[in-house]
Amino acid sequence: VQLQASGGGPVQIGGSLRLSCAASGGTFSDHVMVWFRQAPGKEREFVAAISWSGGSTSYVDSVKGRFTISRDNAKNTVSLQMNNVNPGDAGVYYCAADQSPVLFTGSFRYTEERMLYWGQGTLVTVSS
Repeated sequence: VQLQASGGGPVQIGGSLRLSCAASGGTFSDHVMVWFRQAPGKEREFVAAISWSGGSTSYVDSVKGRFTISRDNAKNTVSLQMNNVNPGDAGVYYCAADQSPVLFTGSFRYTEERMLYWGQGTLVTVSS
């Protein structure tokens, strides 16, 4: 599966931005899709994940209520709607395909090591 992320750019504090990730090759619905981000000088962190059907989602606490992950299996795309953006949301956003189609929640943590495929990243900058 090849992944191509897009939609990054400048956004003002409190503003909105929509990231997209297009998949090609393989079977898109075989994978939970995940968004990670990496701020300058920091490690890459999990942001959000969505099950193969789109029926289940998981978010890092810092984006709950502000970000929405969605997917369209007919179009092989996964999106991340970012609302009420704050400076902590700045960084390079990566989409990735997990090794399982089933979304695990609760105490489970999605880590980079689980991901089979990665997009190239798209940069989000936040300004006042």
